[in-house]
Amino acid sequence: MSKRPKLIATDLDGTIVQHDGTISSRTIEAFTKAHKMGVHIFFVTGRPPRWMNEIRDTFGFGEAICGNGAMLYDLKTSTVTEEWMISKEEQSEVARLMRAAIPPISFAIESHDYYHREKSYVPRWDVGMDNVGVERIEDAIKGPAFKMLARCSDGEYTSDEMLNVALRELDGLVTVTHSNANESLLEISALGISKGQTLAKVAGRLNIDASDCISFGDNPNDFSMLQWCGRSFAMADGHPDGYKHATGIAGPHAADGVAIVIEELLDLPA
Repeated sequence: MSKRPKLIATDLDGTIVQHDGTISSRTIEAFTKAHKMGVHIFFVTGRPPRWMNEIRDTFGFGEAICGNGAMLYDLKTSTVTEEWMISKEEQSEVARLMRAAIPPISFAIESHDYYHREKSYVPRWDVGMDNVGVERIEDAIKGPAFKMLARCSDGEYTSDEMLNVALRELDGLVTVTHSNANESLLEISALGISKGQTLAKVAGRLNIDASDCISFGDNPNDFSMLQWCGRSFAMADGHPDGYKHATGIAGPHAADGVAIVIEELLDLPA
């Protein structure tokens, strides 16, 4: 394919957001140029909406898919416009099955307006959101959630090892992935919900075919999106299996890998 994309979808952390939380000026300029040329921009992330203010303030344009595809989020109005949730019963069943399979596992649950964790779940990013915790996550399940988080806080299992177990134990119940190979952490969504599935939905509403979409990502939670788009780039410094799911490789995120690809794409004819 040698034409300019109509839609660019990008993961955030480890893809365009560096590990210190910053986004380079070159990256901002590349996305801004694409936006001004009429390309649809989607920020597709595992983040909850409450972590999106910096993206809104940095770019001032674009649409957001949060929670690994679990919700559409309007950056301009800071509102969730559509969501696909894990039921109370499914949350409890996930906890039961995974405790039996991985005894040291612990859980947290979140929606766009709350976050709860077990006392044994040691948070890395939501420190302060729930300083007390509950003994068992079932005590905090009050309604549907857009994401469950499952962690081995002692680091006994890697994220990849946990994922292999969860894919077997939770098959047909929920969707399981992870976004960091070093965190001993799983991210769990409603069955059939993924970045790729939700991106396909919104692109279809815009009458944009997969062949006119391009995506960027670095970890397993991005693989469905990389697979769906006609052109896709796994980050060179991302998960080692990324290349299996993408049509190309972008340079490391700290070296403006995404911006470099976008700059080249925008030189193509529409």
